[in-house]
Amino acid sequence: MGLMDQMIFSKTAMPTINKSMQATNMRSRAIADNIANIATEGYQRKEVSFESQLKGKMKTSLTGTKTDGAHMSIGKNSLKDINPMVTRSKDKNLYSGVNNVDIDSEMAKMADNQILHNFDVKFLSLQYQKLSKAIKGTV
Repeated sequence: MGLMDQMIFSKTAMPTINKSMQATNMRSRAIADNIANIATEGYQRKEVSFESQLKGKMKTSLTGTKTDGAHMSIGKNSLKDINPMVTRSKDKNLYSGVNNVDIDSEMAKMADNQILHNFDVKFLSLQYQKLSKAIKGTV
């Protein structure tokens, strides 16, 4: 993708949607790992955090401009600074009898994650349609 393409797409919701899709993909893998290890003694289930970071980015109202790369950021984090992260749950409850994986909870999280992923795909498709209309000069 060329510099001009990056500039056009960076002014849309596409970078945020891309990050959200990265998070849902990472979460799908984490949930699959959790389910696969339901009977593994001592396994600590994986979690993916992203949405709370994104909400924090969107809530900040103070902004500033960096005039030098060595300066500290002021205000809103850049979207590039927000990335989905996999962590291990600290929950000590032994839901399955051998670890902290609760199959019912994991299945519900999988369904929620699939809904979010489907929304991301639909929203991204709509963004491409809007750009296409703008390029073609149609309403």
